[in-house]
Amino acid sequence: MDTPSGIKDSIPAWIKFSVQAPGEIPYNGIYYDPPEEEKYVFQHPQPKAPKSLRIYESHVGMSSPEPKINTYTSFRDDVLPRIKRLGYNAVQIMAIQEHSYYASFGYHVTNFFAPSSRFGTPDELKSLIDRAHELGLLVLMDIVHSHASNNVLDGLNQFDGTDTHYFHSGPRGHHWMWDSRLFNYGSWEVLRFLLSNARWWLEEYKFDGFRFDGVTSMMYTHHGLAVSFTGNYSEYFGYATDVDAVAFLMLVNDMIHGLYPEAVTIGEDVSGMPTFCIPVQDGGVGFEYRLHMAIPDKWIEMMKLKDEDWKMGEIVHNLTNRRWLEKCVAYAESHDQALVGDKTIAFWLMDKDMYDFMALDRPSTPRIDRGIALHKMIRLVTMGLGGEGYLNFMGNEFGHPEWIDFPRGDQHLPNGAVIPGNNYSYDKCRRMFDLGDADYLRYRGMHEFDQAMQHLEEQYGFMTSEHQYISRKDEGDKMIIFERGNLVFVFNFHWSNSYFNYQVGCLKPGKFKVVLDSDDKLFGGFNRIDHTAEYFSTEGLFDNRPRSFLVYAPSRTAVVYALSED
Repeated sequence: MDTPSGIKDSIPAWIKFSVQAPGEIPYNGIYYDPPEEEKYVFQHPQPKAPKSLRIYESHVGMSSPEPKINTYTSFRDDVLPRIKRLGYNAVQIMAIQEHSYYASFGYHVTNFFAPSSRFGTPDELKSLIDRAHELGLLVLMDIVHSHASNNVLDGLNQFDGTDTHYFHSGPRGHHWMWDSRLFNYGSWEVLRFLLSNARWWLEEYKFDGFRFDGVTSMMYTHHGLAVSFTGNYSEYFGYATDVDAVAFLMLVNDMIHGLYPEAVTIGEDVSGMPTFCIPVQDGGVGFEYRLHMAIPDKWIEMMKLKDEDWKMGEIVHNLTNRRWLEKCVAYAESHDQALVGDKTIAFWLMDKDMYDFMALDRPSTPRIDRGIALHKMIRLVTMGLGGEGYLNFMGNEFGHPEWIDFPRGDQHLPNGAVIPGNNYSYDKCRRMFDLGDADYLRYRGMHEFDQAMQHLEEQYGFMTSEHQYISRKDEGDKMIIFERGNLVFVFNFHWSNSYFNYQVGCLKPGKFKVVLDSDDKLFGGFNRIDHTAEYFSTEGLFDNRPRSFLVYAPSRTAVVYALSED
């Protein structure tokens, strides 16, 4: 292209496939048009969106137990059946849009219409999605419309030789923290490009919806950085709000739901923007769900405290602090917490003990016992109170050890400093699923518990039930008791106290039975609860409930009770 700043090579902005030639750094556009007989034809209808969304967040490249880049086909054959067996009903796939820098986790997009060629061909991605639909799984795409890669040769940056073709000029067009370019959502052609992009993935690849990345960064010119939102309306509707970006989000939601009424849209917003999940025709931004990002931050905060400093009221407030009737996807941790520099909940809890004491034929340690017990409780209380959807990043369901570190070399900064790399190793960029499957390791208990938790939600649909009542937050006993749907959840966070004949308030009369018990031997617990026992309610006001029943509540245990007729 002959541009104001000289002749340059560019990949077409709307390219449908691009590949990296062996030994080369920039990507090359490919005219991808296989003969008719080789084109993939979808065989299975798209499933209807479930009432409760249980999302398995995954990354195709790192989904193999071996230190390598995995493919669409092996993800289809090996990982999708595992997700189905675990009881999740949706798979959210990261890093689909082409990105030349693998370690960006797919967030520095270079080619917006091209599925990443690292993992295979466009047709192989289609066969993955079709297989997921055959299994009854929704496929959500982690779509990046909040920023774009800085790359000039294979990205959109300086596409026409100027700073402003797709992006704002000057500082407003650069994200200082992410080192990427920011779209000008007031430009007609940028809107056409991004709206077409959302439609393309739904129409061509049959994705069932999107998780929009970095929505907080889009909606405010300060990008939500170094700003704490208190809930005051002036923080949302002031000069810091990027009105063009909010209008784009309304447009894209309106278009998606107009063309595909069944499609699901989830927005990654930490600010709590009012009307975020209200339909566009009612004056809202139009998302179905907001990602409840404050929850994982709170759990990491709790990890740094001693058990006696955990406040039950704080846990409950954080899990339930959302706008009325706004559907939220709750999660205890996602890929963010697993990245190098941070730690997963399992690693926060058990740390280096995980290297030596996870085999069942060796004695456990107090740290391991505490870690496994709390890992299960944290997930269940998050699912029980946190929202109408639930998300888990692959591997975290069984407490995958260590962190994620993409292959990278040493980085030389302009000031002469060197950030050491990892010698381009894939060792920490994989998921060792065999750990969760091994019946001789303690990971198996956490794996089985997560599966039981998903199947319990499938059976009772408690996340989307109208009825929710928190009857007890006891700081002395370290107890949390609440009702969700027809289930009664009893959590004892105390490190040593177990309570006999503990009174639990309930709404409905009848005979209650245990339907999930984190202390079950199968889940790596101590088997302190008798599952054949029956608990009969008695009349009389207790904890503001018309009835109650008596239970045994062992230390560091979560138990769910249901009426036996249910």
